[in-house]
Amino acid sequence: MKVLVIGSGGREHALTWALSASSLADEVYAAPGNAGMAEDATCIDIAAEDFDGIRGFAKDNEVGLVVIGPEAPLVAGLADPLVEDGIKVFGPSAAAARLEGSKAFTKEVCDSKAIPTASYGHFTEVAPALDHLKKVGAPIVVKADGLAAGKGVIMAESVGDAEAAVRDMLEGNRFGAAGAEVVIEEWLGGEEASFFALVDGETALPLASAQDHKRVGDGDTGPNTGGMGAYSPAPIVTEALTGRIMDTIIQPTVRTMAEMGCPFKGVLFAGLMIEDGNPKLLEYNVRFGDPECQVLMMRLMSDLLPALLAVHDGGLKNFDLRWHADAALTVAMATKGYPGAYENGSEIKGVEAANALPGVKVFHAGTAREGDKLIATGGRVLNVTALAPTIRQAQARAYEAVDTIDWPNGFCRRDIGFRAVE
Repeated sequence: MKVLVIGSGGREHALTWALSASSLADEVYAAPGNAGMAEDATCIDIAAEDFDGIRGFAKDNEVGLVVIGPEAPLVAGLADPLVEDGIKVFGPSAAAARLEGSKAFTKEVCDSKAIPTASYGHFTEVAPALDHLKKVGAPIVVKADGLAAGKGVIMAESVGDAEAAVRDMLEGNRFGAAGAEVVIEEWLGGEEASFFALVDGETALPLASAQDHKRVGDGDTGPNTGGMGAYSPAPIVTEALTGRIMDTIIQPTVRTMAEMGCPFKGVLFAGLMIEDGNPKLLEYNVRFGDPECQVLMMRLMSDLLPALLAVHDGGLKNFDLRWHADAALTVAMATKGYPGAYENGSEIKGVEAANALPGVKVFHAGTAREGDKLIATGGRVLNVTALAPTIRQAQARAYEAVDTIDWPNGFCRRDIGFRAVE
């Protein structure tokens, strides 16, 4: 089978790496890919937003499965025309992808089935949003309703900060169309965790647990990012808690989507807040997390390709996956200035030496080749990932690899995994 992976980030590199090891994959393509993905697949110069180009390539090359990595093409509906062409797709339809494309839609789904989540208000105009803030006070969370590359969530510790966030979104066009509507929700206490389940429209199969670090600075300080690191397993997600999450959050969502006539097929990623053993849904994503995907792929023992095919074919009912008992941890190396303004084009050295360390794999997120040089082409650039018997050992191994990389214009957090290690 020929497989086409859509995207160019660290998540897509991890998927490409895992799929290239499949006994069922004759050839793996990546569109557009990056410098690291080129080592595991044939990169095709087609943008993830070029739906016609992707459709044409998939048909002309008899691609057996298209794996859509990023959220933007999923929400925009890339899966639908491919399915119409008779091509198998891993990723939900546009209608099902609303679970990520609109936070207000997800809240409505939660309301319909009493799925535990933060209390909220949904607003399209400034005045009623500000009135709501005066009533509920702070701390409070202000979210752009649509896609904002992981940066549309403002944790406001004062009413003034929340009001400024509302004005920035609804009046200041801070996140463009994504911020034309806002969801203002209760600030939940507890510990965050990322929960993933493969879903074939009816059956949901939970994956290994993971936890990421959204804030840019050590100790979870500074602005939110797309993710500065992750580890798996997440000790807080016990077997008992997994059952509770499936029963109260994942399964009711899957049933609701089917009842609405838009069954969900793909990977359902629930961002959770857990307090006193009680999980609440923060938000849904309709694709693998980035950088959680990197640690999940490091721990996955099973062949990934049959699992993704089972999702498309509706065959998860009797399916199972095996995972390494070892822990995995990834550290995101980013360009200085991220998540604010930064400059592309700086040279990176030492990645080959880092990859040579035992148990280490460096996934590329924003890289390109200029001759023999590896250069940075984005905010988050590398995901330095390690597998080891414990999270503490995986942490030490990952940072050993980080310190092997010579990139003066890069930086990273130095405390990824601190909760689990403590």
